Amino acid sequence: MGDNSVFAVVGPGAVGGLFAWLLQRAGHEVVAVGRPATVDAIRRDGIEVRSQLFGNGVQRVRAETGIPEGASVILTTKAYGLDDVLPGIVSARPAEVISFLNGVEHMVPLRSALPDVPVAGASVAVSALRASTTVIDHRSPFVRIEAPEAASGFAAVLALTDAGPSVRVGGSEAEVLWAKFRLLASLALLTSYWRQPAGAALSEDPELTEAVVSEVVACSTADGVPASELDLVRALRSVPGGMRTSLQEDLAADAPSELDALGGALLRIGERHGIPTPALGRILTALGSNA
Repeated sequence: MGDNSVFAVVGPGAVGGLFAWLLQRAGHEVVAVGRPATVDAIRRDGIEVRSQLFGNGVQRVRAETGIPEGASVILTTKAYGLDDVLPGIVSARPAEVISFLNGVEHMVPLRSALPDVPVAGASVAVSALRASTTVIDHRSPFVRIEAPEAASGFAAVLALTDAGPSVRVGGSEAEVLWAKFRLLASLALLTSYWRQPAGAALSEDPELTEAVVSEVVACSTADGVPASELDLVRALRSVPGGMRTSLQEDLAADAPSELDALGGALLRIGERHGIPTPALGRILTALGSNA
């Protein structure tokens, strides 16, 4: 794939927009692929990032509603957006696809639709919010990407490493995805259930928090990625107490959310492996899930 790769960032929201901005700034050929209104705004205004880590500035990023044929695809939509963009990815016959979707269930449909294309699931730890369609506030003092060993030669992984984020490559895809999924699902479901920031949500009902941790770890272990309840508790305690999750914000706004990709997925995994998930079921029922 080499130096001539075109990188198509599909879903130029907070994370995707930041990736596109960083890649453009580093001199790579980037296309932001989004809905017509988003494309029009990026064509008009460029992408502006405000970041203590990378500085402030505007990058003029090419924007299209379709993926250029043969591009290296960096998939950064919300999990529920996969069905909408998958046909366009398939028709573009991409050189490779690296997905940053949350959860663990999206890789099967991705691979099934792209049997002859190198596909990898990765994760990113970052706090970034869209102040407007084209303005991104990068709030965390880091952008940490985790990619599986199988993606070590992907052009997108090499380009993102060059562009500024901290990139660690290693382990299996399942290990990479579950490492983020365990923390994100536990935190997002509890903050949404209690309608409180992280600190208050985790301490509101210690027995419920403990039960959620236990069920998430049991699902991870049964799915082939052994995990420790103590490690997950430590990770949850390291989260800033005032942090709110995008799931709770989306649910509060009655907007499309990743509730099914996070909570629903855990219920399905538990059922598949015979793992009881009463605490997770209680939370999903309260949040109105149809999972």
